Amino acid sequence: MAEESHAATGGLFDSLKTLSVSLVGIVHTRLELLSVDIAEEREHLITLLVLVLLALFCLGVGVVLLAMLIVVAFWETHRLLALGGVTGFFLLAAAGMAWFALHKTRTRPRLFAASLAELSKDRQHLTSGP
Repeated sequence: MAEESHAATGGLFDSLKTLSVSLVGIVHTRLELLSVDIAEEREHLITLLVLVLLALFCLGVGVVLLAMLIVVAFWETHRLLALGGVTGFFLLAAAGMAWFALHKTRTRPRLFAASLAELSKDRQHLTSGP
C-alpha cells in the first residue's frame, strides 16, 4: 500500500515537473515572440521618423526655392525655368514622402498581433482540454 502511494506521489511530482517545464517553455516562446514584435515596432517607428524628417527637409528646401523663384521671376528668362524645376522637384518629393509615411501609418500591423494570436490559441487549447 505504501508503495502504491509512493508511486502515485512520484507520478504526481513527475506530472507537475512536466507541466512546469511545459509552462516555462510556453512563457519562453511567448516572450521571444513579444521581443520580436517590439523590435518590429521599433523599426517601423524609426522608418516613419526618417520619412517624416526627409519630407520636412524637402518641404523646407522647396519653400526656400519657391521664395527664390518669386524673387527671380522678374529677371532673365531661363533662370525661372531652372528654379521652377528644382522647386517642383523638392515639393513633389516632400509630398511623395508624406504620402508614403501616411500610407505606412495606415497599413501598419496591429501592435503585438502575433503574440496576441498565439496567446489566444493557447487559451483555446487550455479551455478545450485534452
